[in-house]
Amino acid sequence: MPHSQHDEDAPATTGGLDAPVTLLTDSLEKPLLDDRDYRVVRLDNELEALLVHDPETDKASAALDVNVGNFSDESDIPGMAHAVEHLLFMGTKKFPIENEYGQYLSAHSGSSNAYTGPTSTNYFFDVAAKPANDQDPSDSNPSPLREALDRFAQFFIEPLFLPSTLDRELKAVDSENKKNLQNDTWRLHQLEKSLSNPNHPFCHFSTGNFEVLKTLPEARGINVRDKFIEFHAKHYSANRMKLVVLGREPLDVLQKWVVELFSPVVNKKLPPNRWPGELPFRESDLGMQCFAKPVMDSRELNLYFPFIDEEFMFASQPSRYISHLIGHEGPGSIMSYIKSKGWANGLSAGAYPVCPGTPGIFDVQVRLTEEGLKNYPEIVKIFFQYITLLRESPPQEWIFQEQKGMADVDFKFKQKTPASRFTSRISSVMQKPLPREWLLSGHSRLRTFEPKQIEDALSTIRPDNFRMVIVSRNYPGNWDQKEKWYGTEYRYEKIPEDLMEEIRQAASVSPGERLSCLHLPHKNQFIPNQLEVEKKEVTEPALNPRVLRNDGIARTWWKKDDTFWVPRANVIVSLKTPLIDSCAENDVKARLFSDLVRDALEEYSYDAELAGLQYNVSLDSRGLCLNVSGYNDKLPVLLEQVVTTMRDLDIKEDRFEIVRERLTRGYNNWQLQSSYHQVGDYTTWLNAPERDFIVEELAAELPSITVEGVRLFQKQMLGRLFIEVYVHGNMYKEDALKITDMVESILKPRTLPRAQWPVLRSLILPRGSNYVFKKTLKDPANVNHCVETWFYVGSREDRVIRTKTLLLDQMLHEPAFDQLRTKEQLGYIVFSGPRVFSTTYGFRFLIQSEMTPEFLDSRIEAFLRRYVETLEKMSDAEFEGHKRSLVIRRLEKLRNLDQESSRHWSQITSEYYDFELAQRDAEQVKKLTKSEMMEFFNKYFDPASSERARLSIHLHAQ
Repeated sequence: MPHSQHDEDAPATTGGLDAPVTLLTDSLEKPLLDDRDYRVVRLDNELEALLVHDPETDKASAALDVNVGNFSDESDIPGMAHAVEHLLFMGTKKFPIENEYGQYLSAHSGSSNAYTGPTSTNYFFDVAAKPANDQDPSDSNPSPLREALDRFAQFFIEPLFLPSTLDRELKAVDSENKKNLQNDTWRLHQLEKSLSNPNHPFCHFSTGNFEVLKTLPEARGINVRDKFIEFHAKHYSANRMKLVVLGREPLDVLQKWVVELFSPVVNKKLPPNRWPGELPFRESDLGMQCFAKPVMDSRELNLYFPFIDEEFMFASQPSRYISHLIGHEGPGSIMSYIKSKGWANGLSAGAYPVCPGTPGIFDVQVRLTEEGLKNYPEIVKIFFQYITLLRESPPQEWIFQEQKGMADVDFKFKQKTPASRFTSRISSVMQKPLPREWLLSGHSRLRTFEPKQIEDALSTIRPDNFRMVIVSRNYPGNWDQKEKWYGTEYRYEKIPEDLMEEIRQAASVSPGERLSCLHLPHKNQFIPNQLEVEKKEVTEPALNPRVLRNDGIARTWWKKDDTFWVPRANVIVSLKTPLIDSCAENDVKARLFSDLVRDALEEYSYDAELAGLQYNVSLDSRGLCLNVSGYNDKLPVLLEQVVTTMRDLDIKEDRFEIVRERLTRGYNNWQLQSSYHQVGDYTTWLNAPERDFIVEELAAELPSITVEGVRLFQKQMLGRLFIEVYVHGNMYKEDALKITDMVESILKPRTLPRAQWPVLRSLILPRGSNYVFKKTLKDPANVNHCVETWFYVGSREDRVIRTKTLLLDQMLHEPAFDQLRTKEQLGYIVFSGPRVFSTTYGFRFLIQSEMTPEFLDSRIEAFLRRYVETLEKMSDAEFEGHKRSLVIRRLEKLRNLDQESSRHWSQITSEYYDFELAQRDAEQVKKLTKSEMMEFFNKYFDPASSERARLSIHLHAQ
């Protein structure tokens, strides 16, 4: 076993640098095709850093995780840690301009973000990885990473907490909180916390709002700015910080920069944050039931068990064995049985850690049908019967080995993720007591089978050690309490003794009395055996997939992976039909059909999912779309079963009613979402009025649709089609053609004449038009209005128009955010950028706010009026810098197979077939001049323009 960070015998020091640096390891366990070099070091101030040299990356990145979060908030000022996170972005002594950091990143193809968790606050950014001269970076020819790191490091050295920014940022925190007030995930999690032990920080309200962070403390005579400075001084210490820096620079250069820039961070020699002693759930919190009323029309049964502490069990992770069995959906499982009774739509289970020093919580969530809600006590009893089954036989090593084998395969063939996602995640992982050699593989892999740990973990899942939450908008109807922070209505009481006695009996049932259909899963037939990849030397990877077949029935696109060399593939089958989009009724029938196919395949496909294969049946702009992806070995087996099920689906009345009711709730819930989640659908609908339907239209059709109607539609829809197949990955030409033949031979469709193929069209706004669409939100509790204003600029295929729009976004994005969100504090959700439809291209601004859409629209207009002057004053050097940043973004390398597949498929499904779009766009950007951009802006965006075409969607809160 690799040595842990805690037991170095004789740490090495690296020489030639200003301050001593302890080398912890440079030998990390990594995926097979990982071409990065790694080094873990500890600075003299005890800050620990992982340095990553990636010779191919387009984006450099850094992330720093501080071991302090909302569990360290003072009880009378909830949200302190979160407020400090916001304020650190607002200027430092060395870089006092409040948006200096954001401006620098934006000018160099970068971005940044941060989040506050219970025990950590995580800051991260990305930026262009090459210097302006496009050479490989070095200490004497640094990439923008060097300057970005300097600005970043100052957050932790001398932040200013500028008084002028305090109220604005606390309002941003307040807006962020209001964004979540109608979100059931936030509401129900806070309810769980608010009903926990008040002496454990699990009970905290983590986000904060303006009242608790400013109004109330100031009424008590507290200077909140001083409090935030004090919080930073008290908790931010170098020895609590984990840093990850990723760049093209050699490791020695990265190390030199880190030493130089982060050594000034003060080491206060603080102990790691731990919370031993108190538990989140006391004995009095167990044996309780909570009935909670959600915003959305959802029904859930949640069981919560105080669990074991797995902090140091990273090699065995006993909860993964237990959650694998409880959450299984194949034959013999809890889910299989309760679904057959018509009681459940889904089941998930798993443990989550609370904080270091405190045992975790095991959570079981069942998504209930209407009948399931009536029978939730029966589901609890069936659950405990299954737990008894698990206890009767010792933990099975073959099950663990199946899990371990798949985890090993997944890690071995893991592909790269975006740079900032990687640095943010690994800096968080570094807070855990893992051996440093395992930082990349840590919790991904399973290493040792520990049956005793599994038995100990299983022993916590018992009737005297749980509480349950039943979520429903209708049952029981007499909620008598309101949660303090989110206003969730609930009822909280002891589980009735007669029900508890039935649960205890279920948990001690003998094998002879137990439900005979409950048993352990069978061996997984989908686990891949063939994982070989034939790797060939390729001078330049192909940009285009090839057409292998193109006739009246089918077209086949294929590209053998020549870039990532993983034993995976993506297969997309598009079944073109004009029927689905011909009317709202057909659209709903097609949705019901695709939902019923997935419903019928749930048990069969679960093993495939465990073995790294995913599939989906959905609707797209041209008909039905079937997507299968994962390890290529058994992929055709799953695909064949899905297509066969589509053809042979025998729709049962009971499943039809369950699926229809679920879709009805989905349509109703869509109208209860945050306004910014709704607004884009209205814009899409208004831009494609012939072929797109808004939720109200679809919901109106549902009540009259019958089983017989869907059966008939199934035959009509599949009877006449054009089949378009795309195969990409570790599959050969013959495999792609076989897949096409298989789909054709199973469905046997008649030829769909080309004249009947769906035609993609978008509305062209006339010059000088200014349309406003107004809608009142359905949810009376939703306090947030929303506006999306879209400016039409031209045809999607016009490369000049498109690249000018992209360049405008590059130049305008940061100033718009800084003005509309940071300075004017219009709302937490402020966004601008290109918005494309089937055949048209444009640019949109989106703001969600408590202020009216009319006012928000006026502020967008005011910003655009001022931006004319900004554009005029922009220096040539700044303009050229923006062009370079955009070129870098357009030419950014694809990181994995899925990204390349998405790029290909978007060109195929849009019917533009411009597979070299990014490369051609980059060449066009280089030709653009500042005068052309000013002319473009003045014509399409300046409020004074007579040619501007504008569509604004106003969603009004009640």
